[in-house]
Amino acid sequence: MTGAGALSTVPLGVRMDEETEHERGLPAFAAVPVLSLAAAFATVLTALSGRYGYHRDELYFLAAGDHPALGYVDQPPFTPLVARAATALFGDSPAGLRVPATLAFVLSVVVAALLARELGGPRRVQVVAAGLVGLGGQALGTGHMASTATFDLPMWLVICWLVLRLLRTGDGRWWLAIGAAVGAGMLNKYLVLLLAVVLFAAVAAVGPRRVLRTPWLPAGVGVALAVALPNLWWQASHDWPQLTVARGISGDDGTENRIMFLPGQLLYISPLLVPVWIAGWLRLWRDPALRWARSTAVAYPLLCLLVLALGGKGYYALPLLNVLLVAGCAPLLDWIGRHGRTGVVTAGAAVTTTAAMSAMVTLPVLPPGALAVPMALNKEQGEQIGWPELTDAVREGWLRIPSDRRARSVILTQNYGQAGALDRFGPERGLPRPYSGHMSYADWGPPPDSADAAVLLVRQEGEEGIERYFTGCRTVARVDNGQGVDNEEQGSVVALCSGPTRPWSTLWPSLRHFY
Repeated sequence: MTGAGALSTVPLGVRMDEETEHERGLPAFAAVPVLSLAAAFATVLTALSGRYGYHRDELYFLAAGDHPALGYVDQPPFTPLVARAATALFGDSPAGLRVPATLAFVLSVVVAALLARELGGPRRVQVVAAGLVGLGGQALGTGHMASTATFDLPMWLVICWLVLRLLRTGDGRWWLAIGAAVGAGMLNKYLVLLLAVVLFAAVAAVGPRRVLRTPWLPAGVGVALAVALPNLWWQASHDWPQLTVARGISGDDGTENRIMFLPGQLLYISPLLVPVWIAGWLRLWRDPALRWARSTAVAYPLLCLLVLALGGKGYYALPLLNVLLVAGCAPLLDWIGRHGRTGVVTAGAAVTTTAAMSAMVTLPVLPPGALAVPMALNKEQGEQIGWPELTDAVREGWLRIPSDRRARSVILTQNYGQAGALDRFGPERGLPRPYSGHMSYADWGPPPDSADAAVLLVRQEGEEGIERYFTGCRTVARVDNGQGVDNEEQGSVVALCSGPTRPWSTLWPSLRHFY
């Protein structure tokens, strides 16, 4: 064992003789082919990163990054701050914003190979594991856009890798690294706590339990809390708004999420890779040589049950499903070897088809006007279309307001995507900053009470209920993305109202909403 692989797998403070013991029996890390594969993926993602436009969530992250804080009502601070740094370093464009997403994807591919190695996989298994994780729909989809899920995937994979190191070596000091990773994950998305819960429960259920009987475990918990403390303090001081958001997701979408959970597990990565991750689960559960890793097999169904109980979205369980996919790569290669040419042709066809399907569903490879089919599986494709056109429609409405009244007029949007688009594209069209009661935008308002003239309201079609807070509303423009893409904002209404029914300071709490 030499070079970068050795350095990447040794806990802090371990002596060289202990390092040898930790690495004994592990294959060499396939650094060159894995990094070459990751670079090829990164090249494709970079080439396509600017082909459509910003996603609605990316526009929100850009706005949140312009209001730096220790937390936001619906998320910790990591992704907004990364968005701000990315545009400062790489340019205020979709391609610039998405550089960290590409790097997160590369990390996921590399850690997939490390996971395969930890499970005893030789170099060729590591390369296959990296390739299959990279070709999966979840990894490509999150690697294309900047979102909390983008950074959640590599963080979960890192935690799983560290846990496997702990279970294999029995060295309790790995709890410190695990705690640091969990704490860092909490600064991005609290879903990482679900992973920590199910992994702990799985180890307690099937072992090896000796890793739980060590003072390093509470020390690791302390590290996690210390890393996450700034955001935890912010949430506590603001009455835990993220719990309100989570209840809203479960209440509004919980039934649909539960119905779609199982189909999602089969579709999100790739239906053609289902046999591989099933083989991975069976290997982790049955293989005597991996008895120490059996808890990983138990953790996935526990996570599924927990997500179903909470009414969460099906993709919450996908990072752990990728670990099963990695575990299934050795059985896959064994199967190919037993079936000779037939196995090679079958596997090659499955991989090629998976690559084509994943690219079509998650990446901007089709003309925008041809997105109807991909959007049936991944509506986020369409949410990258039409934001400049929305801003043009708002400008059309704004020019309806007499010039001498505009200084006391307000643009108010129904959701953060609309507001984020106006924040990004509005200044170059002469529009003032928008206001919105949605998520953390509500914390950046309200307008001053002196803004008592016209209100230009931007709302989705069929959501006219918001107009009750204003007087004399009439439709003056409609949004048309010009591509025929039936996304959430297509056909949205721009309504010109004569004013608010009450002063903004008293009206604002009624306009605040979390979903």
